[in-house]
Amino acid sequence: MAVKEKAVIMSSEKLSRSLRRIAHEIIERNSGTDNLVLIGIRSRGVPLATRLANHISQIEGQALPVGILDITLHRDDIDTFQEGKGTESKSHIPFSVEGRRVVLVDDVLYTGRTVRAALDALLDYGRPSEVQLAVLIDRGHREIPIRADYVGKNVPTSRAEVISVKVTEIDGQDRVTIEERVPD
Repeated sequence: MAVKEKAVIMSSEKLSRSLRRIAHEIIERNSGTDNLVLIGIRSRGVPLATRLANHISQIEGQALPVGILDITLHRDDIDTFQEGKGTESKSHIPFSVEGRRVVLVDDVLYTGRTVRAALDALLDYGRPSEVQLAVLIDRGHREIPIRADYVGKNVPTSRAEVISVKVTEIDGQDRVTIEERVPD
């Protein structure tokens, strides 16, 4: 099945504005940045976490540690052991999460399965005192009772629709679109 672009729901400017707002919300909820770390869920959650850390650093004058979490080995919907795929993690968390407040960052919250896998993967690195979730887009349709603490934009969708998040670091542009699956 092919996909056809239906609408642009976030331009580069709106994406940047949403991340700045989320950065302020993170600072406010946590009363600053003490004991706080950001961890991006591979792949598009990583540049979003880095950008949030940069915004928070500009506001607070203090750099936040940023980690990368690969959830492949913890997915329940992907056969990770096909032909040698998924046998090693591509996570990079160069700090302890033990007793820290962790903000997991991802691009789209949909069924909740990615976040469930991320929580499992995160616990391989220690036991945080608290885990919060920041997402750029919340599109609904949960299969697992998970909700985001910080949301850039709520976008009600049908299951036939796809949210496509593009970030400069990976795709050469910042843009969020809603696409529709159409028969080939």
